[in-house]
Amino acid sequence: MLTVTAMLVVAGCGVSDDPASDEDKPNEGKPSASASSGAGGAPAGAGTLPGMPTAPQAQQALTGLKVAPHGSMSGYSRAKFPHWASQGESCDTRETVLERDGADVQRNDECRAVAGKWVSVYDGKTFTDASDLDIDHMVPLANAWRSGASGWTQEQRRAFANDLTHPQLIAVSAKSNRSKGDQGPDEWQPPAKTYWCTYSRAWISVKQTYELSVTEAEKGMLGEMLDTCTS
Repeated sequence: MLTVTAMLVVAGCGVSDDPASDEDKPNEGKPSASASSGAGGAPAGAGTLPGMPTAPQAQQALTGLKVAPHGSMSGYSRAKFPHWASQGESCDTRETVLERDGADVQRNDECRAVAGKWVSVYDGKTFTDASDLDIDHMVPLANAWRSGASGWTQEQRRAFANDLTHPQLIAVSAKSNRSKGDQGPDEWQPPAKTYWCTYSRAWISVKQTYELSVTEAEKGMLGEMLDTCTS
């Protein structure tokens, strides 16, 4: 298991801020005109997450997570988790995830995705316009803050917010991401129940990697979601 001090190797140097990036947004937004019901199949990269544990591995990890009430939000700011970091060749973390999670992605000279196909695994919607997508932090920044990240350094929080090595970042519909906000699994679950198994495994992996605590309710719901892996 990685310790917090090892996180600095995860993110690149430099930051390109994207004010319309991910969680901490209370509004759900409106369905995009470029969204469909998901028919036609998912792109090859849809839902691809690095460093995913198996269901048995996640179950074992879940039992070892520290259980504690949510900590204080005092002092929290998204600015304390700088993102999106430069990943070289004019690309930042957001664009890197968009290319990983999409199919037939084309970029312009500034590394912006100008064409492609993405399936939002949270709700099964298909998109062809990258601007309709958010990059979700699997464990939201605010959730991380109140479960241990408040004690990290700025560089450690930067690494967490730009982690391309573990299952922490995923391209999803803006609507589903903003519906999730900073809620834990006990408060919000992906509308597509077929994704619960993957979601719980990813969430547990991130919490274990970064030595973040879980609440009793969070741990209970993660167990329920893991049960769908065999259903």
